[in-house]
Amino acid sequence: MAQSQDGRRSFFKRAGAYLASLAGLGAAGTHTADAAPPPARKEVKGTVVTHDDVPLFSSVVVHNGLVYLAGKGAHFEGDIKAHTDHVLSELEKELEEAGSSMEQVIKVTVYLHDLSDYDAMNEVFRGRFGDSPPVRSTVACYGGVPGDSLVEMDCIAALDE
Repeated sequence: MAQSQDGRRSFFKRAGAYLASLAGLGAAGTHTADAAPPPARKEVKGTVVTHDDVPLFSSVVVHNGLVYLAGKGAHFEGDIKAHTDHVLSELEKELEEAGSSMEQVIKVTVYLHDLSDYDAMNEVFRGRFGDSPPVRSTVACYGGVPGDSLVEMDCIAALDE
């Protein structure tokens, strides 16, 4: 039995070495051609929210050509349409400050306090992202959205070219 396992190991070593040579990898598994540039560091563009003086999360981060926006809510009296309009305006403002735009949004997640607000939220949401809207997930939050907002949204966007 030990001999057949050694034979399999030997086969896989030879196969791995062959595949590595096709991919241009050396014996140590490193690329033999020019090394790729180091990955871009994430850049915090917005504020850093802290709790007990310890960083909790960033409001906006830019990394590898993408803008990540933390959830935005509406923390005032009003209906779902007013809250949705406010949240979308806040997203737009933060995207522009980070070097992007609503037209560059790739993904949006919508968190609703009450799923019965879905149609009214859509009325305001519709058309705010240009002719090519982003992919979207909508979630009704058990227990509500933090901060008594009727809606919260976060998104991921590409940087404007």
